[in-house]
Amino acid sequence: MISRKSQSETPNGSGQGPVTLPENAFRELKPGETYVPAISAPSGVPEVTSRSIGFGIAMIILFSAAASYIALKLGQGIETAIPISILAVGYSAMMRRKSILIENVNILAIGATSGILVGGSVFVMPAIFMLGLQSESGFQTFLQIFLVPFLGAVLGVLFLIPFRKYFVQEMHGKLPFPEATATTEILVAGEKGGSSAKVLVYSLGLGIVLDYMALAFRLWSDIFTTAVIPAFSNLTEKSKAVFSMNTSAAVLGLGLIIGVKYASIIMAGSLLAFLGMIPLFAYVSPEIFGSHTYREIFFGFSLADGTAIAGVRNIGIGGIFAAGVISILKMSPVIKQAIQQVISQLFKKHEGGEGGGSRLDRDIKMSTVFGLAVALAAVIFVYFRFVAVAGEPSATGIALISLAMTFLIVFLFSAVSAWAIAMISVTPISGMTITTLILAAVVLAMLGLKGATGMLAILLIGGVVCTALSMAGSLVTQFKIGYWLGSTPKTIQWSNIAGSVLASLVITAVIILFASVYGFGQPTETHPNPLPAPQASAMAAVANAFLGGQGAPWALYSIGAVIALAVTLLGVSPLAFALGMYLPIELNSPILFGAFVGYMINHSAKGANAEKVNKARGEKAILIASGLIAGGALAGVLDAITKTVGFEPEPVFGAIGRNWLGLIVFLGLAAFLYIDSRKARAGEH
Repeated sequence: MISRKSQSETPNGSGQGPVTLPENAFRELKPGETYVPAISAPSGVPEVTSRSIGFGIAMIILFSAAASYIALKLGQGIETAIPISILAVGYSAMMRRKSILIENVNILAIGATSGILVGGSVFVMPAIFMLGLQSESGFQTFLQIFLVPFLGAVLGVLFLIPFRKYFVQEMHGKLPFPEATATTEILVAGEKGGSSAKVLVYSLGLGIVLDYMALAFRLWSDIFTTAVIPAFSNLTEKSKAVFSMNTSAAVLGLGLIIGVKYASIIMAGSLLAFLGMIPLFAYVSPEIFGSHTYREIFFGFSLADGTAIAGVRNIGIGGIFAAGVISILKMSPVIKQAIQQVISQLFKKHEGGEGGGSRLDRDIKMSTVFGLAVALAAVIFVYFRFVAVAGEPSATGIALISLAMTFLIVFLFSAVSAWAIAMISVTPISGMTITTLILAAVVLAMLGLKGATGMLAILLIGGVVCTALSMAGSLVTQFKIGYWLGSTPKTIQWSNIAGSVLASLVITAVIILFASVYGFGQPTETHPNPLPAPQASAMAAVANAFLGGQGAPWALYSIGAVIALAVTLLGVSPLAFALGMYLPIELNSPILFGAFVGYMINHSAKGANAEKVNKARGEKAILIASGLIAGGALAGVLDAITKTVGFEPEPVFGAIGRNWLGLIVFLGLAAFLYIDSRKARAGEH
């Protein structure tokens, strides 16, 4: 496993000697204690090199195209940060000169923009083609789609910069940062080699094999559920009360890193939604919900006459929105401090380049941030005025209001997105984007905007917001990785902005190409076999719903908001609880199980030397969990690729057999994680 250094050890950043993380990397700092990163050299550390730029660009092209296609085909994004980290480590091992850790961080900062912008663009922009809102000019359509993810990405970077210190320094050890932890372990273990690399390799391989066998070969079910167990048929069919648990190795590892505190809160939200709200809906209105499954009641469905029935998940969306407002209110001192920092540094001259001070604490200069924000506001205004609402009687006023809404919503939800990623590595971007579309539709409808122009306007606003939130969530992970390893924050920020240009170009080209070749959404004479683009279909449906007069499920949103307020008064994190109501229970239940496994590992040793032994076991458990997360991410990519070429073999066992076998494999993996972690000894490297 990775060794932890004492604070007196200071690597020189030259690549000589073992690279270690401080022993206080993952815990809260004691009064007066400071954190010294793995590479703390004040200068002369190669971060931005031709190698990191070239390999990062290659990752953008590769993963932007692959992730776009997979999202359009299967409706899900793929994890790019972990695969890119693994490829960077492998590439470094093949070269004569090994990459320094923070050089690989720069590769990650450039290449990860592929996954960031796919989540912001592909989940929204195909709706333009579904609704027939594209321009007759091919170039104008290209520019229209290109600007949305690019402007959103830059906006996300700028809005998160003032909060970097709060998330990575002031909250050090208080938030688990699961994805950042896994990625950091991969980078350090790959650079260090030895026993750490061996642990990572076999756990990664185990994660790939187990998850791929479940996903691609369907040897066992990747979701254990009581819905297929005959003994629970009465609960399933009449009460709609179903318990489910994902059996993925990746989710087990994620739970171990998250820890019991947040995992318990999230699971509590899921229990309320799936074993409380869904059965309640079925009990109160059996004539509406009686013939539908628990998943349909959760996600929503349509009646035979076309009437849309909102799902229980909308309670989670209302809770997330309210939690965002509550979070902003709670963080008001931090926000005030961040604003004061921006104002005080706008025209301040710094020594030593942008941001001044130590390389390890240097951001883009605040005057530059402010200038870019003003320029961005001008571009977005022009974009809305002359593209989205051109020709409308009050086009200028509508464009100004749209701009204000975009900035306000990004400001409101950027910290929420970053907080969610720091807690559980999952951010409810689709839920927040749907909320954005609804709010934008309500406001613009009050201004008299309707029809095709109104639909285009709210989709453009939603696309910018969606990408900005995706960027904020990913960027906080990169900031934390850089904080642990010793990267320059300013380098990470500029690399993300630069990478967003190329990622936007590639993703836009893919969307337009697939729109022409395959089409999106429903089959037509021109495109009989279109790509489903499920997320974009949902966004198009929201736009149509408002224009069709069906409106939003305000009652469910209100219930969610009240619940968020209630749990806040009880001292519980409203965002974590609302995420539990928003995310399917099969994702949250194994996270809690993995958290309990981690708790048992960290408290497994007894006796005089228990503290040191438990610490060593916990460190090894984190490394194994990181490998499982990485393996699961790669298995998901492989499964998506093989499905796109038609590889879907028939399952060997029936539904009930695969259901129980999936649970057995999951429990066996948890036992392996526990037993293997207990083999660690104090002082082991």
